[in-house]
Amino acid sequence: KQWYQRRVVITAGGLFLDGAGWDRRNSRLIESPPKVLSAPLPVIRIFAENQVLAKDSKMYECPIYKKPRRTDLTFIATVVLRHGTADVEKWIMRGVALLCDIK
Repeated sequence: KQWYQRRVVITAGGLFLDGAGWDRRNSRLIESPPKVLSAPLPVIRIFAENQVLAKDSKMYECPIYKKPRRTDLTFIATVVLRHGTADVEKWIMRGVALLCDIK
C-alpha cells in the first residue's frame, strides 16, 4: 500500500503586524514607519508540517493573537515569517506579533 500525506492549507487574510512593517516586494519583515502602530499583512497561506524543521536564523516565529491584549487565552498559533536583518532577537525584543483585530 502507498500512503499519501494530505496537506491541509488555510488561506488567512485580515491579519495585522504589530511592531513591524511588511515589505511586499521581498515578502519579509521590515522596520515599521514612524507613528504606524500596525500594518496590514497580505493574504498568507498557512500549512501544517508533520516534522520538526531546523531553526533558520532568517525566519522569525511570529505568534498570532485574536486581540491586542496578548494572553494565553487570545493566542491562536505561530507562523514563520522571513526577516531581512541578521539577528532574529531584534523582532523578539520588539514583541512583533500578528493580530486578528486591532481594536
